[in-house]
Amino acid sequence: MAEREIRDDREKGRLEAFEDGRYVGVVVYFVLDAEPHALVAVHTVVDEGNEGKGIAGSLVREFYATAAREGVPVVPLCPYAAAWAEKHPEEAPVPPDDVVRAAKEQLKATPELW
Repeated sequence: MAEREIRDDREKGRLEAFEDGRYVGVVVYFVLDAEPHALVAVHTVVDEGNEGKGIAGSLVREFYATAAREGVPVVPLCPYAAAWAEKHPEEAPVPPDDVVRAAKEQLKATPELW
């Protein structure tokens, strides 16, 4: 089994997965400007040929774990992250409605970044 590593590049808004040192997938995200500075998942992408290995799930699970360690909510605007959250409610608390609204507004205001 390949050795999987997940690295957070906060400056670029990328939580990246590597297997045996080779890039295989990413959660693209941003940090909400407004309090409580939620982590907002925008896209989850697994490189072609690596689908079905649990990479996307590992990325989203680590994304939620990172937010939990930081004490901030996650807003899963990415369809995959949202579906994963619905299947794992014990690991993926539902964010407050006002935080979701703020995340959508920030995303809409900066579409060139996503």
